[in-house]
Amino acid sequence: MEPPKAEEARHLTHAAFDIIAIASSAGGLKALIQVLSHLPTSFPAAIVVVQHIDPRHRSLMSEILSRRTPLQVKQAEEGDCLQGGVVYIAPPDYHLLVNPNGTLSLSQSETVNFVRPSADLLFNSVATSYKERSLAVVLTGTGRDGMMGVQAIKKMGGMVIAQDKPTSEFFGMPGAALETGAVDFVVSLVKIASVLEKLVIDRKHDEL
Repeated sequence: MEPPKAEEARHLTHAAFDIIAIASSAGGLKALIQVLSHLPTSFPAAIVVVQHIDPRHRSLMSEILSRRTPLQVKQAEEGDCLQGGVVYIAPPDYHLLVNPNGTLSLSQSETVNFVRPSADLLFNSVATSYKERSLAVVLTGTGRDGMMGVQAIKKMGGMVIAQDKPTSEFFGMPGAALETGAVDFVVSLVKIASVLEKLVIDRKHDEL
């Protein structure tokens, strides 16, 4: 399939949401595998992921996730055009940003919350670019990255999901998001994929 032209990329799907932005840190790989492995091949939204990892080593995350999910997974590259059903992983030591024309940008600007890539920067860019058609997911992790970004998502009309405490290896990031009052759903890890399906494909907010 030819990638969409940049000027056509913004509206990716007729589903309720065009883009899912996921943030995770400590314990995140297992959580990402659990979520992504249970999404259907027909999942229509693009997925962008920030996972805090050691920048000194080459990341194998894309390869690992590719073996565990029916969706296409790739490490994000400068200028990528978002496509529905594709998972884009932020490279180590690069901020990942989503542009209003549906393309991706990478940046090595200063760390935010002591990390790069930053969930806050990703969420802010998604909120600005996709407004009410954006959905953020905060998974297990230490620290408070994503706390400001979920507020931006909510302010622009999007929705926010946080992993619940019992199933989070580390509740720092989900807990910080929850403190903001911007979280719409607190969900156990094993149910996040089905909730995403209902919200994105079935548009059934009231059944959750």
